[in-house]
Amino acid sequence: MDRALVTGATGFIGSAVCRALCAAGCRVRALHRPTSSLEVLQGLPVQRVEGDILMPETLAEAMREVDWVFHAAARADYWRRPAQEVVQVAVEGTRNVVQAARQAGVRRLVLTSSLAAMGVPLAGELLTERHTFNLPPRRFPYGYAKRQAELEALQVAGEALEVVIVNPSVVLGPGDRNLVSSSMVLEAARGRGFFWTEGGVNVVHVEDVAAGHLAAARRGRPGERYILGGENVSYRELFTALAEIVGRPPPRLRLPGALVEPLAWLIDLLGPALRLPLDGNQLRLSRRLMYCDTSKARRELGLPAPRPFRQAAREAYDWYRAHGYL
Repeated sequence: MDRALVTGATGFIGSAVCRALCAAGCRVRALHRPTSSLEVLQGLPVQRVEGDILMPETLAEAMREVDWVFHAAARADYWRRPAQEVVQVAVEGTRNVVQAARQAGVRRLVLTSSLAAMGVPLAGELLTERHTFNLPPRRFPYGYAKRQAELEALQVAGEALEVVIVNPSVVLGPGDRNLVSSSMVLEAARGRGFFWTEGGVNVVHVEDVAAGHLAAARRGRPGERYILGGENVSYRELFTALAEIVGRPPPRLRLPGALVEPLAWLIDLLGPALRLPLDGNQLRLSRRLMYCDTSKARRELGLPAPRPFRQAAREAYDWYRAHGYL
């Protein structure tokens, strides 16, 4: 029986990875901070261990007698955080986790990165695992932080620890209690999805992401990156589908490209006070088609066809309703 440690186990992706590991018959140890809510771990046969990836002295015992480490801890709600904090948690936290795994003799570490670490594609191009971050760090601190964490993990691991990197796209589905990517479903339900921009994204179900983590642990090649993605959809198609799911009118306003930069500047100015669900950099990037090619992960990890993005959005909405968010 494989033994696994999951960092960020109380987060959206981390908790889904815990569920997938338990379903696969693994013995799971869930690392969480003392202040974290354990709601998403209720009912799972996991060993709960307190620790903090920024406090390396708390990691050694958590790593003891572990075969796999899934490092999913991060500041995923990056638009609500100072950029310096986002980068510190990604890079320093990853360094601490990888060093602890090496010292404990862990066989393999799966690093949860992001499609954001691959930067922005050229016009008409799909993002693949060959792309690297190509923006100034200040334009997208989260993407920069994730790419730096990848490099840090590979450098610190050396030859002693196998590192496999997975890069989820925009993740939707049930269980996003911290209101990260699935918060767009809540915003649509509250009537705030009334406009769209000309760009698009790739949307993936959280359970497909969790399955991709487990497949990476079993079949991924050390040192390789694997995009865990679902469907490439335009923002107009995405927000229209969300409106249909939550029972709201479809979006009717296309935000002209000329207005994106002034509005992004205004969001940067007022966003912290208004607690908006995005920052100016996200709005700027929304003009781009952030589509990706997932064939490498399907081929090398043996992943099945992904669930439809509408299913992910519907299940997120149903979960929020069932848990009193709406």
